Amino acid sequence: MSETGKKEKATLKDFFKGVKAEFKKVIWPNQEKITKQTIAVVAVSVALSAIIAVLDLIFQFGLSKIL
Repeated sequence: MSETGKKEKATLKDFFKGVKAEFKKVIWPNQEKITKQTIAVVAVSVALSAIIAVLDLIFQFGLSKIL
């Protein structure tokens, strides 16, 4: 049973070494790129929210006239 425990610890240690090595390979974006992408996401979210709100109001008005 102790051999299995050692294998798991060695494997877990190797796993985290691999994770660390992969994180070093990642090309992280700079602050300017992050800011531009964040603004784009917020703008698209707001635009879609507005479109959905307008469509909801149109459907509410239409259904209230029908019913």
